[in-house]
Amino acid sequence: MMISPFTERLLNWYADNARNLPWRGVSDPYVVWVSEIMLQQTRVETVIPYFERWMRRFPDIRTLADSSQQDVLSLWEGLGYYSRARNLHKAARVVVDRHDGELPADVAALKSLPGIGAYTSAAIASISFGRDEVALDGNIRRVLSRLFDLSAPLDSPEGERLLGDLAREHLPSGQAGEYNQALMDLGAEICTPRHPQCGLCPISGTCKARQLGIQEQRPIRKPKAEIPHHTVAAAVIQRNGHVLIARRPEEGLLGGMWEFPGGKTKPGESLQACLKREICEELGVEIEIGEPFGVYEHTYTHFRVTLHAFRSTLLAGEPRRLDHTDLHWARPSELCDYPMGKIDRQIAKNVLTLEC
Repeated sequence: MMISPFTERLLNWYADNARNLPWRGVSDPYVVWVSEIMLQQTRVETVIPYFERWMRRFPDIRTLADSSQQDVLSLWEGLGYYSRARNLHKAARVVVDRHDGELPADVAALKSLPGIGAYTSAAIASISFGRDEVALDGNIRRVLSRLFDLSAPLDSPEGERLLGDLAREHLPSGQAGEYNQALMDLGAEICTPRHPQCGLCPISGTCKARQLGIQEQRPIRKPKAEIPHHTVAAAVIQRNGHVLIARRPEEGLLGGMWEFPGGKTKPGESLQACLKREICEELGVEIEIGEPFGVYEHTYTHFRVTLHAFRSTLLAGEPRRLDHTDLHWARPSELCDYPMGKIDRQIAKNVLTLEC
C-alpha cells in the first residue's frame, strides 16, 4: 500500500521534529499506558514530573498492583481526575491476575481493562505493539478537522465517523505508532487550538481549512451548556490537638480521597444551617460552628464550587461513618500523609497555622 503524500510529509516532519518526552522511545507498554492515562485532559508539561515520580515509585505493573490505593492516590494528588489513578491501580491487578503481568496487545483485550477506552487502547496497540490502529485524541481530531475542513461537529456521531474514516484512510501500514504520534505532536506544537502556526506546518499546502482562511473556525463543536455553580460548607472540627478528616466512598468524584466533612447548600439554606445538617447526616453528631476558616474556589469539569470552611467543635456524640469509608482524627502535621483534592489540601495547609 502506497503512503499518501500527506502522510509522507507528516512522517518526514516527525522524524526530524518529534518531541523529546520521557515516555518516547521506550519499548515497555506499561510506560506508554501510564503516560497516555496521565495525558488525558492534562497538559504535557504538567504530566512530566508526575510521570517521572510515578515511574520511580511504580516502575512496573506488579509493583503498582501490589501497592495500596492510598499510596497511588497520594502520588497522583494534584493531577486531578482521580478515577484515572484508581483505574490504573485496578487494571494493574487485573493484568497480573489474568495476563501474567503483561499488557495484552489486542485492542479488545485492552479495552476490557478498567479506565482504557477506544483512544487509549489504540494508542497502546499502535505505539507499543505496532498494530495498525488509529488513536483519535484531541490534537489529532483538531488537525484532521482542519486538514479536511470537516463541517460536522467533532462531538457528533457523524463527526466521529468521518474522523475515523479519514484517519484510517491515510494510516501507513506498519507505521501506525509514528503516524499517531506525529499527528499528536503536530496538534500540540503547530496546529494549536488558537493561532495555529500554519507557516511552519509540513502539511499546510493540502489543508483545506487554511486554503479557505477558516482554520481557526475548525473544529466545530456543539455549544456547551453553562456549567452549574455549587456553594458548599465544610467543617474543620477540632479536638485535643487533632482535626477530623473523612475518606470519601471509592466511586464517584474524588473517590477514596480524604476531606473535611460538609456538603452543598440547599436553596434558601444558610451556610451554618447547611453545615449542621450535613454533619448530622454524614457523621451523626451535632457541632458548634465557630469562626470562618476561609473561602475556597475550584472549577471541575462539569461544575464550579465555592466552599466556605468553618472552625467547629463537637457538641454531642462521637462521629460515625455514615457517608464515608473511614474517619480519622489527625494532627495538623499528619495531614500531608492523606491524599486530598485541591480545595481540601488548601484547607489542610491552613490548618497548620491553627492551635487546635
